[in-house]
Amino acid sequence: MAHAEAYKDPGTPDEQTRRTFMANAVIALGGVIGIGLTIPLVVSLIPSADATNDQWSGLTPEQAAAFKKATDKMPTKVTFNVHETNGYFGAADTEQFVWAVKATEGQMKDARPELFSGTDKLPYPVVNMGFVVFSPICPHLGCKYSWSTEKNKFLCPCHGSTYTELGKHELGPALRGLDPLPLREYQGKVQITWIEYRDNNQHLIIQKVG
Repeated sequence: MAHAEAYKDPGTPDEQTRRTFMANAVIALGGVIGIGLTIPLVVSLIPSADATNDQWSGLTPEQAAAFKKATDKMPTKVTFNVHETNGYFGAADTEQFVWAVKATEGQMKDARPELFSGTDKLPYPVVNMGFVVFSPICPHLGCKYSWSTEKNKFLCPCHGSTYTELGKHELGPALRGLDPLPLREYQGKVQITWIEYRDNNQHLIIQKVG
């Protein structure tokens, strides 16, 4: 039989049955894989039973006690847990930290006026409970900066950006100052909202909350 004719041959009934079975099996397998991928995605969009409409993370009394070490000239590192839930990995607590600085609203307005008016005016108080808390992420390219007691400044080890104790950008390639995060006291508990802003950008553009 010529090759062209062979392609037209439907085969025996047994061969047709096998081909139909294989085709149905492939379709069924694709459906199972699709369901396996869809369920976690859908679950990730459904709030967990312990989720709230906001993204506040509560500090333990021991974690909140770190605020007492902060002064207007000496920031302190405050560690806390951010609670996250998704359909693939379930609920998990991720340890994060912020830099807390004792400050007044007047001091912050003088040092960082862009946070109080214009395009980058924050929708939450910059200062609360007598403190401003800064994200530990350098707004240049996302490295973790630290406080230098020797130079009395925040220093980024990656590309050399420096900031004052109130987060004002002084030197280096960063395009803005340090990013303040929401802080409050609610029902006797200190709470912080973890926000990640887009790096290497002059403006405050939210990438992730919580």
